[in-house]
Amino acid sequence: MKLKHMLAAAAAVATIFTGTVQADPLKYTVGTGATYRPFEFQTATKEIVGFDIDLMKAIAKSQGFEAEFINTLWGVIFESVKNGDRDIIMSGITITDKRKESVDFSYPYFAAHQLILTQKGVVISGLKDLEGKSVAVVANSAGDIAVSNAFGKANKNIKRFDNTPLALEELSAGGVDAAVGDVGVFAYYALQNPEKAFNMARDVSFKDQYFGIAVRKGNKEVLDKINAGLKDVIASGKYAEIYKKWFGEKAPVPTLPIP
Repeated sequence: MKLKHMLAAAAAVATIFTGTVQADPLKYTVGTGATYRPFEFQTATKEIVGFDIDLMKAIAKSQGFEAEFINTLWGVIFESVKNGDRDIIMSGITITDKRKESVDFSYPYFAAHQLILTQKGVVISGLKDLEGKSVAVVANSAGDIAVSNAFGKANKNIKRFDNTPLALEELSAGGVDAAVGDVGVFAYYALQNPEKAFNMARDVSFKDQYFGIAVRKGNKEVLDKINAGLKDVIASGKYAEIYKKWFGEKAPVPTLPIP
C-alpha cells in the first residue's frame, strides 16, 4: 500500500474512533475577466484586484465562505457558470432581460451610467453647460449618442475617438474641455490623475444600467448568500468604503434599487 493511501486509511480510522470530522471551509469559484480596470485586473504579480474583487471578498466574509477568483475569458464566462466550471461570475456584467434567460442575477451592485469629466477650470452641472465647448467621446458609444442628441451629430465641437483611453488622453493633454463616458472608468481615471483636478458631473438624462453578480440558473443557495451579503455590506458602510477607494472621494456613492 502506498504511503498516501496508508495515511488516508489511518485518518479514516481515527475519525471512526474520535467521532470528529474536519470540515473543509465553504469555497466558491468566481469567474472574472481580469482585463476591465478598475473592476477586475491583474497586477504585475498576476494577483487579481479591483472593485468587483474587493466587493466579493466583503460579501464572502459576511456570509462565511471563501471566494476563489479565476481569470476567465469574457467569451466563455457565461458558459463557465452554466456548465458548472464556476459557481459565480462577476465581471462588470450588465443585467439584461436576455441574459436573465440563461443565468440568475443578484441584486444590482453597481449603477453604470455616463459621466462628464471637465478640465479643472470648467465647472458644469450637466450637458447644457457644454454648449460651445469641445467634447471628447468614443465613436458610437452611449456618450457619443448623448452628446450628439444634445448638440447635433455633425457638431464640430464633438471629437470622436476609437476607444476610451484615446478620449481620456485628449482630455488630459488639454485638447478638449470635457469628455463623456462610462462612470466607472472615468471616475477611476480622475482618481489616478489627481494633479489634473478634473471635475465630474452627471446629466439628468443619463440613465442607469446596473451590474449584477450571476450564478447558474436555479442556484438559489448561492444566490441567497450573495444577496444577503450585498445587503449587509451596504448597510455596514463597507460598500461606500470600497466605492470611494476605487472611484475617489468626489464620486457620489449610488443608491441601489435593492429591496
